[in-house]
Amino acid sequence: MLSRRSDLAMEAKRIWSEENPDALPGVDEEEETRAGFPVVTVNVRTEEAARALSKPIGKYVTVELGRYLRRDDDSFRDGVGVVAGSLRELLGDVTGTVLVAGLGNPAITPDAVGHLAVKNVLVTRHLRESCPQQFEGFGSVAVVEPGVLGTTGVESVDTVGALVRQIRPAAVIAVDALASRSVERLCRTVQIADTGIVPGSGVGNARAALSRETLGVPVIALGVPTVVDAATLALDLAGAAGASLDADALRESAGGMIVTPREIDSDAAAISRLVGYAIDLALHEGLTVEDVDMFLG
Repeated sequence: MLSRRSDLAMEAKRIWSEENPDALPGVDEEEETRAGFPVVTVNVRTEEAARALSKPIGKYVTVELGRYLRRDDDSFRDGVGVVAGSLRELLGDVTGTVLVAGLGNPAITPDAVGHLAVKNVLVTRHLRESCPQQFEGFGSVAVVEPGVLGTTGVESVDTVGALVRQIRPAAVIAVDALASRSVERLCRTVQIADTGIVPGSGVGNARAALSRETLGVPVIALGVPTVVDAATLALDLAGAAGASLDADALRESAGGMIVTPREIDSDAAAISRLVGYAIDLALHEGLTVEDVDMFLG
């Protein structure tokens, strides 16, 4: 088991390498730069590697978006394009409706990324059905916000699963908050994976998974780290200072505390807008950031 907690596969692999002298078989990692943004792709190929990293077998693409993307230059447009392209690659040749699920609790800002992101997603399924000629150039997209068990009394997988059975989408995109080991990656990184997602994992309240196994259709997970586990942060800070701490004792004394940025309200809103726009460009061929601006008004 890794001593430090992270929902990002690239971080989990690096944590494992720091704690183990030998290479981990069954994992491939590739680093590249797209439109000026570092992109790391991790392929977890074996059950042994999945257990070591505590990550399901699958492909994880992490886009690091820098100190922050402002709307007054090309960085926002470029960041949207990179995330959209990565999402499109994992979706593959999906034809038919795509259901976008905005997971999390909108009343808790670090857990509200899914809720905020879907506010920027163009919903077109009903338009494609009622006005097929006028909207034939658009993809068919539906959105659901299942809420959280504590306020609805229903697991997210049950809500999304019922809708999947009703409208029969070709795929599901699940957007949720994650946890990182690095404060520098909070609200500045996007991970896209073809493994599905466990709602609430980013804030330490993991629920039943949304995956191909539970929903019967491909599930692409799109996650944004918004919190750092306090024990993980303390271990990294101590290591940087040359000190050594007992990971188990520290984790027990931290009591599951998590840390989030002071500017979480504005940061979460900004990265969620980028994520929503990226979903739009991935699902509607030929659309631009300016088009999305116009349609969202």
